[in-house]
Amino acid sequence: MKEQALHILQSVFGYPEFRPGQLDIVLSVLEGKDTLALLPTGGGKSICFQVPALAKEGICLVISPLIALMKDQVDNLKKRRILAAAIYSGMGKREIDTILDNCIYGNYKFLYVSPERLKTEIFIERFKKMKVNLIAVDEAHCISQWGYDFRPPYLEIAEIRTHHPAVPCLALTASATLMVKQDIIDRLKLQKPSVFVRSFTRKNLSYAVRMAENKLEKAIDILRRIPGSAIVYVRSRKGTKEIATTLQQMGISATFYHAGLDNASREERQATWKANKVRVMVATNAFGMGIDKPDVRMVIHIDVPENLENYYQEAGRAGRDEKKAYAVLLTNKQDLEVLDERAQKAYPPIEYLRRVYQSLANHYRMAVGSGEMASFDFDLPQFADQYKLEPVTTYNALKVLQENDFVELSESFFAPSTIHFLVNQSKLYEFQISNEKLDPLIKTLLRTFGGELFVEYISIQESKLAKYAGIPESELVKQLKYLDQVGILAYHPRKDTPQITFLTPRYDAGKLPLDVAWIESRKKNHLDKGKAIQDYVANLVLCRSLQIAAYFGEENDKACGICDVCLSKKSKTALQQEKIRKRILETLGMGKVFTLHNVSEVCGIKPDPLIGTLLRELEDEGIVATLPDGTIKIQH
Repeated sequence: MKEQALHILQSVFGYPEFRPGQLDIVLSVLEGKDTLALLPTGGGKSICFQVPALAKEGICLVISPLIALMKDQVDNLKKRRILAAAIYSGMGKREIDTILDNCIYGNYKFLYVSPERLKTEIFIERFKKMKVNLIAVDEAHCISQWGYDFRPPYLEIAEIRTHHPAVPCLALTASATLMVKQDIIDRLKLQKPSVFVRSFTRKNLSYAVRMAENKLEKAIDILRRIPGSAIVYVRSRKGTKEIATTLQQMGISATFYHAGLDNASREERQATWKANKVRVMVATNAFGMGIDKPDVRMVIHIDVPENLENYYQEAGRAGRDEKKAYAVLLTNKQDLEVLDERAQKAYPPIEYLRRVYQSLANHYRMAVGSGEMASFDFDLPQFADQYKLEPVTTYNALKVLQENDFVELSESFFAPSTIHFLVNQSKLYEFQISNEKLDPLIKTLLRTFGGELFVEYISIQESKLAKYAGIPESELVKQLKYLDQVGILAYHPRKDTPQITFLTPRYDAGKLPLDVAWIESRKKNHLDKGKAIQDYVANLVLCRSLQIAAYFGEENDKACGICDVCLSKKSKTALQQEKIRKRILETLGMGKVFTLHNVSEVCGIKPDPLIGTLLRELEDEGIVATLPDGTIKIQH
């Protein structure tokens, strides 16, 4: 099995060997065992399910809430000529239907699904017919209400496992406390699972907290002192642009990134930063997931993250090449007060939740009992303005409604345009003969994409296709829409806006079955996590790496030696050493004689374990000598 796994890793993915921890996880899955793996950010989680899935007959179901990551992995697998597909919010029923059929009959190896799809009848009925070899659960902490990103649809995973009871389940996450780890095992019903936990400590990563009234000024100072590629995280979209502009004005190459940018801009900025054509990426936390850039030397947080899980993941994007890197959290007293307020506001009053839900129903003209799994484009500022709602509180309300399994908000969303022939080749030929004007476009599509168009939905770029066809883009779109209208092909124009999905039939807002006690417990959990990161900022005694390890339940007592706390202790020790050394030499210089036991008394210094070490160093340097009677004197 080991040789087969290594062969797939090298021949398919081009990696010479597995990263630490990966092979054990792969072998556990190949042996058919339920497995839980905690790998740090950048630890290579996807390889842990992709390699064993390719080694076995059948298809691997991958469950993930990160749409951008799903699409990225599907694209990468397709580039390696591996059949893979994804189903997520915003897709039409016909497209989902085709993908699910292909996964039953079409020799597909991977099906990525967002969790809210698991309980739909169309998915369950097709899933029963699939030859499944593995169920991989990415971001597995989402199944736990004690985690920081609880998603109720994850609770459906244990239910769908009953349709393929012999198939192993691999749960993957980058960060989970002991309570969350146990919750994952219980809620996924993992049977005697193999559990693999990579250490949460990073030997090459120097953590630091800096108190600063002018945080941007401090960030610029740090960027000037430490060279190399960097990420600067801020909370607001507006802040990303403002800070990137300031950095440019100060002569530091920078760009910015947030979920509100169109897809082309996001991809272009990400590519220039990855290629080191731009040094600093100023971004919201929408940036970084799945970004494999090993040479990031610095991650600076200008705003304090909501919890240590987020901070650990974001800071962990520095130094994946195992070379020295820095994670700096900039803060001040006012910041920490705001953090407290933010945690309080994260769970708005129950009546406000009902009001937002009612406004959504009005906005999309949804009748009571209708709209289950319906997705719509969603513009939060416009929605809040139209219904006289406060934007930040409304966003928080939507997140709470999501935690309660009523709606799903996909913020960073891009779906390319897709096409797929709905008729067979003979019917298409008949249509071409009787529709001469559309014949050139159909021939262009067949030349460009071939027979795959009859099998699956193919992503297209209208601008490129228009050039191939030799017609204006507007004319191409018009013709594609007509072909869709007459049932020759399905044409789904690209989406580049956030999506809101109703996960249940619409309720009467007044009777919305909100679990008030549960919401209160989630609020307390959120406040506790906010308190944990405040404690991290305030603790100037314990090594930063050890604080993070302890938070995740790792027993470790070896300080990193390179964080701000450790360096401060070293500095104080060096100062203390110099002071004691000077006093000893002054005392000996006055002709006084002492033994190791009474040095403190004679020199007038407090007893200190450093004294013995210092005297031995002075002796090694030939500055002092120990006489046969045990007394110490200065060498002349």
